[in-house]
Amino acid sequence: MKGTGVAGRLADEAQHLLGGPLPLRLRAWDGSEAGPQGDGPVVVLRSRRALRHLLWQPGELGLARAYVTGALDVDGDLADGLGRIWEAFRAQRLRPPRLSVTDRARAARTALRIGAVGPRPPVPRSEARLGGTLHSKSRDRAAISHHYDLSNAFYSLLLDETMAYSCGYWTSTEDGYGAVDAQRDKLELICRKLRLEPGARLLDVGCGWGSLTLYAAEKHGVHVTAVTLAAEQAAHVREQVAARGLGDRVEVRCRHYRDIADGHGTYDAVATVEMGEHVGDAEYPGFARQLHTMLRPRGRLLVQQMSRGRVAPGGGAFIESYIAPDMHMRPLGETVTLLEGAGLEVRHVQSLREHYVRTVAAWHRTLEDRWPDFVALVGEEVARVWRLYLVGGALAFAEGRMGVDQILAVRQDAHGHSGVDEEERYA
Repeated sequence: MKGTGVAGRLADEAQHLLGGPLPLRLRAWDGSEAGPQGDGPVVVLRSRRALRHLLWQPGELGLARAYVTGALDVDGDLADGLGRIWEAFRAQRLRPPRLSVTDRARAARTALRIGAVGPRPPVPRSEARLGGTLHSKSRDRAAISHHYDLSNAFYSLLLDETMAYSCGYWTSTEDGYGAVDAQRDKLELICRKLRLEPGARLLDVGCGWGSLTLYAAEKHGVHVTAVTLAAEQAAHVREQVAARGLGDRVEVRCRHYRDIADGHGTYDAVATVEMGEHVGDAEYPGFARQLHTMLRPRGRLLVQQMSRGRVAPGGGAFIESYIAPDMHMRPLGETVTLLEGAGLEVRHVQSLREHYVRTVAAWHRTLEDRWPDFVALVGEEVARVWRLYLVGGALAFAEGRMGVDQILAVRQDAHGHSGVDEEERYA
């Protein structure tokens, strides 16, 4: 039986292309509805422009453009809606469409009948537009700036007082234990794995807003060289160093990691927390060799890094276009192989995947609780980008499509000694 109204026609077309019924109810701009009944989320097409985004850019990117501009919305729990869609594909009730010439002609006829054919909608302002050679220093700087230079005010609103923008380490379920505690426990875990002692030299590659740099200098008396490409981050860390009286222990450098040229073999420890994803696939072997070079013999390296399978190693069209341009993730085992290929000995690997579900959920709660403040600061389009990013990210970690791990490695000395005590415990 043919559906009626815009929603009914679209539901029929979707079932033909996807091989099964829509997992969510659909409501169109003419008030018509189609799809499963119940109290679940409803996809709302607020205008014809939602379909035009999809016609001109089929797939994930077209859907993302429609959502961030508000032409498409979800009435109900966005996480529940995305979860039901993923489940439908995972259970093979739906299949990714492969549009034949006949399919395209049929879709075009449907679009004409409902008045959805029209000029290409403008690309949302929040979408990244990068030029130049992939992973050149100038393009890397632009990619980092797109995400991390959104403004210190934005990240101060989103993050807790540690300003740690990475997976926390949740060690308690007691009342009163929250995101800031999980971040501090993560920082202490890193320092413990690196065996940081007063006077030691630490290189923090991709230091962010300085959470590890400041913690290691204050709590462990370490001398830290902090490196970031993001100007906003460097400014924030320098302000904190001055405010906390750490000028004799912390040096902040706003530069590319390839330009760290004065520390060969002199650092007792090197940390890179969720920065390796931005290095690039072809560039990672050189990055790993540089980490090895910076360490003294028996020095320690801590890499905290996200991972995923070979499907969408950049995270997918939405992430690559709106959040982290040029990002690359790989399976955990491949990163371990690359570190070992650079001459490092991997001693310990700890998965924090479930911890990231809780970390991202905490950021998402803050976003929703303070939604008017975020909209006033960055505009509704950017706020919607972040809602989609955080909801989708938490779901990817929860379902095991993405992971995050801490990898501890050492640079052996000339006799093969690691300096690692066989009785060491990390968790």
